[in-house]
Amino acid sequence: MKRNRSRCIGLDTSIVLRLLLGEPETQAKKAVAQLDEIRTNGQQAVVCDLVVSEAYFALQHHYDVPKQIALDHLREFFESPEILATGEAPSILSQPNLGKAKPGFVDRLIHAHYLRETGGMLTFEKAAAKLPGAILPK
Repeated sequence: MKRNRSRCIGLDTSIVLRLLLGEPETQAKKAVAQLDEIRTNGQQAVVCDLVVSEAYFALQHHYDVPKQIALDHLREFFESPEILATGEAPSILSQPNLGKAKPGFVDRLIHAHYLRETGGMLTFEKAAAKLPGAILPK
């Protein structure tokens, strides 16, 4: 299904973090209000995998959110009908035990993107090399 680009508004990491964390409160309220306006105008808020990756790391490293909780928050974020993913994040986030998985979330996100766009992925990461279509150089 092709999206009407003029009806879509991409959310940047700063907006996604305000929506997830509710802080700083003033900015979080503005982000929620803007999301409501997007919906009211018949538009769709979209989030790309780069923003998801950046938000994932920011939650952990700047806000001290444990890895699995950050993943859970991101998965719940995409369960909202207001948010549309432009990439592979929702399918990767739905995988069980992702917080302890090797390869981890971002490596799986990269792998999924390459499988969608190319014939495979070349990697030196031994854990990532176990994924379908991944090649470890000899």
